[in-house]
Amino acid sequence: MGIRKKTNKNPPVLSHEFVIQNHADIVSCVAMVFLLGLMFEVTSKFAVLFITVQYNVTISTNEGPEETAVNHFHHGIKDLATVFFYMLVAIIMHAIIQEYVLDKINRKKHFSKTKHSKFNESGQLSAFYLFSFAWGTNILLSENFLSDPVALWEGYPHTLMPFQMKFFYICQMGYWLHALPELYFQKAKKEDIPRQLVYIFLYLVHIAGAYILNLNRLGLVLLVLHYFVELLFHVSRLIYFSNENRQMGFTIWAVLFVIGRLLTLSLSVLTVGFGLSTAENQGFDLAAGNFNIFFVRMTVLSAICFTQAFMMWKFINFQLRRWREHAEAQTLKKKQAPAKNKSKKEKANGVNGVSSHGADSPRSRKEKSS
Repeated sequence: MGIRKKTNKNPPVLSHEFVIQNHADIVSCVAMVFLLGLMFEVTSKFAVLFITVQYNVTISTNEGPEETAVNHFHHGIKDLATVFFYMLVAIIMHAIIQEYVLDKINRKKHFSKTKHSKFNESGQLSAFYLFSFAWGTNILLSENFLSDPVALWEGYPHTLMPFQMKFFYICQMGYWLHALPELYFQKAKKEDIPRQLVYIFLYLVHIAGAYILNLNRLGLVLLVLHYFVELLFHVSRLIYFSNENRQMGFTIWAVLFVIGRLLTLSLSVLTVGFGLSTAENQGFDLAAGNFNIFFVRMTVLSAICFTQAFMMWKFINFQLRRWREHAEAQTLKKKQAPAKNKSKKEKANGVNGVSSHGADSPRSRKEKSS
């Protein structure tokens, strides 16, 4: 993300600079229009599509002496409107964190342009990963997915979701969609745009794929695992920017990164390769949300394996570059150390000039007296 320079001059209305400087206010006004729509009967039905979670299904249960109603949700085309609204919310939250937290720290630390951009990126992603990891972990614990791994594939297709899980997916897709206009709002450097587009695309494909193919339970587990590792990396980078001697976090992250890739592959193969392949409900039924056929399973596994291999390749290149830079720095220090010692000896022996100690030695005084 680039550095936004604040100037006293007011840019022309609707110019690029005007939109960039005031994008949070503009988006807030658009979001407020949808909220105001709830106040009027004519527009409330339209506004509800954007603000509330759609496709509610009420299921009655006979647990206990009284019959209780439990609300579940499934996905549909109307979810696009809800994702759009929460994309606007993500843009507003991004601007709040940037202006009231990150910009204040940047003014105190006086980072260089490169560090400024990376600090902003890690600051924004740390907040998002922390929030998503805590939220996702809470859903996993409340639904007992961790204590019962068989639930990841048992009873597929998992067309019905509790409110928290569906809202989690809506917010995830809204956040990663908001990252696209943020490239413009934050004046991202041209050389950084391809890298950011790649990981935004990968997030959207995997999250939307798990949501549409009713692999929401597996997707939730893998997201929580991945977000924890990424959270550690970005927090370690924030600590490194405050003190460059603190690099222990990167070592821990490197170990957990490899473990995370292995766990992701293991859970994916266990759920998709073995669990769904042996499930009773086989076949393709678009109306019922059943995609349990060989082609879909192999496509899902291929996409996950390709992504993990791509991430490992980037990780290995990053580590090799880091070790190379460290080795070059150590070699440079070793070359500088003998040169400093040699210069000190030359000064002590008076090579660079007449030694004052030699002029005042007893032998010199004796030759002078004779």
